Amino acid sequence: MTVLTATADISANNHTPRLPALAWSLGACHLVARAGGFVQPMLVLYLTQQQGMTPTAAGAVVAAVGIGDFGSQLLGGWLGDRLGRRQTMLLGFLGTAIALAALGSAETTTVIWAAAVGYGLTAGLFRPAGSAAVADLPPEQRVRAYSLLYWAANLGYAIAATVSGVLASHGYGLLFWLNAVAVLAAALIVVIAVPETRSSASGARRALLPALLGDRLMVTMTLIHVAYFTLNMQAFATLPLLMTGQGCGPATYGAVLALNGLAIVVLQPLAVVLLAHRDRGTVLATSMLLTGLGGGLVALSEPAAGYAVAILILSLGQIGMAVQFGATFADLAPADLRSRYIGVASSTWSLGTILGPLVGTALLEHTDRIWLGACAIAAGLLLFAAQQAVAGSLRERQAAGNDRGYRSQS
Repeated sequence: MTVLTATADISANNHTPRLPALAWSLGACHLVARAGGFVQPMLVLYLTQQQGMTPTAAGAVVAAVGIGDFGSQLLGGWLGDRLGRRQTMLLGFLGTAIALAALGSAETTTVIWAAAVGYGLTAGLFRPAGSAAVADLPPEQRVRAYSLLYWAANLGYAIAATVSGVLASHGYGLLFWLNAVAVLAAALIVVIAVPETRSSASGARRALLPALLGDRLMVTMTLIHVAYFTLNMQAFATLPLLMTGQGCGPATYGAVLALNGLAIVVLQPLAVVLLAHRDRGTVLATSMLLTGLGGGLVALSEPAAGYAVAILILSLGQIGMAVQFGATFADLAPADLRSRYIGVASSTWSLGTILGPLVGTALLEHTDRIWLGACAIAAGLLLFAAQQAVAGSLRERQAAGNDRGYRSQS
């Protein structure tokens, strides 16, 4: 029985569908790959301390990873619809292992930069392909499955951020090899436990761009989420600058930042229970408002406790977004373009990681933190209004998607 035709396993007591084995397998891939992702947290230190790069040159390499990651979302979406979800995930993990070996052994700036682009391009392929596999599940299972993937990824990142510093004390080369082993382990999980979920009926070679341009709701949601992730990432990009400007040391900054991962790991399961069946447009809009408020408080806070409160509010916005983001875009996607639509959705995050630091640092440099905070709060309010304006259209698309999903199970 395929994933698309399998009926939901409903609990007799609360009628909540249990997560299928596919969701747990994909969650395990996320956890293993992210927990072994030792290179990215230490990349700047490796480049400046071992390779002798200037901070500006090291920043350019980090930006190269971001450029590759943006491309990987579109490429991963295209490959997921053409080759299949499973093959794309395997290609991504195997390519990441090769790119890590190249990046860890590169000596010249040009080769390091090229390897960094390759690393970003391959490491991101799993996200759109894995998200498309979840989108292939029946509609009532998607919210909890996407939340599991987000939770596993954040737990893995928390492990990697904690362990990578210890490992780096024994040599940076060890980080690259252990990271490569981790992604190969994730590939093995795909081989053993992740089936292909793409329906044979979705093999039509319809072009993405004409369909996308004709889908006004998808275009609007894409623009809204580029703005949202830009707002979110500028807050985290300016946080260390603001805290050091207030006399806070690296240890205090690390402790405040750790609250973000801790809040997500602890509160995400509860948020799924509370928000999974709420109106999606309202949950997304409220999350954007919280992000704007948190970003404003980041800019306006002074004591360490104030920064901690700001990060917790930002974390609440991220959690609410994570509960409904994947399932919302899955409902927007036509079956034959599902992986490519989700690749476009994932690219909004990648664009935000590029634009957010540029916008935030420019505002902080050319105005002051009061203006930065005011702009963040205003952006949150505008995004709240924009998301609420399309909430009705989202409900209509969700209802149509659920109807199609139930018909496919009958």
